Amino acid sequence: MERKTDQAFRSEQTTGRWMENTYGGALSFLRRRYSRALEGVDVAVTGIPFDASVTYRPGARLGPRAVRAASVQLAELKAFPFGFDPFEVLSMVDYGDCLMDPHHPETVLPAIEAHALEILNTGTKLLSLGGDHLVAYPLLKAHAAVHGPLALLQFDAHCDTWEDDGVMLDHGTMFARAAGEGIIDVARSTQIGLRTYNESDHGFEILSAPWVHRNGIDAALEVIRARAGDAPLYISFDIDGLDPAFAPGTGTPVPGGLASWQALELIRGLGGLNLVGMDVVEVSPPYDHAEITALAAAHVAHDWLCLLAEHKGAKRAPVGRI
Repeated sequence: MERKTDQAFRSEQTTGRWMENTYGGALSFLRRRYSRALEGVDVAVTGIPFDASVTYRPGARLGPRAVRAASVQLAELKAFPFGFDPFEVLSMVDYGDCLMDPHHPETVLPAIEAHALEILNTGTKLLSLGGDHLVAYPLLKAHAAVHGPLALLQFDAHCDTWEDDGVMLDHGTMFARAAGEGIIDVARSTQIGLRTYNESDHGFEILSAPWVHRNGIDAALEVIRARAGDAPLYISFDIDGLDPAFAPGTGTPVPGGLASWQALELIRGLGGLNLVGMDVVEVSPPYDHAEITALAAAHVAHDWLCLLAEHKGAKRAPVGRI
């Protein structure tokens, strides 16, 4: 009997999986097959290795590589707390990374948008691994071109709605720009985990980290779900939404944030909403310790995929008190 390895390259399927040593083999996100053939594929994951718009610590260009490496254990067992293997029903590939030229910065955002549209125009959903948070702007533009104005659920320590001139590359301004361009429907959108101040909320509902700590997961989900309704919901997850105790490997850490368990419970509570896309950004491996930031990012992305699998028919099989 052949002992299989390296399914990232050797698998001929976009569903299913086989067992590999967690500490060996070719790395892809969740051990999915590397492919750019998207016929019949539900989701493609791609890396956006760009961090030239950071305002403090760099390193997020190395984030996609780190999150892929941190995902190996999640490819080993059935998903918790769902109790199923999402890839029994969900067809997914690792599309590889977006190619861009940081030495010609005026070309970067158009390159990311075109890369995303190439995937989305096939009817495939997109999970993007950043990169700094500016990459969300061209990703939102691409998704809005397909779905219309988006409800945004933003996990973040920062509002990222400070004003700019519409041209500069800055990872703290792009959501004000997107809202002003009508890409985001702010009346349907929620920012969660914030703990920095801006004089304007730009129409977003803001659930600060202290508010979540005081009021709890269920109260936060009630607000998020009521705001989003049936609108196409895009999730932009800045890993600095987590407290630095749970995500030290990021560029602009702020104490007092969400715990990793809170973030995961919030993601897991979004089932049934019109989930159209997601990015997980700002993982900076040079500042990480024992991969805990990359692990948190991989789990957040994985649980979003489980919601898609559940929507496609996978059945939860809880064991014990969950």
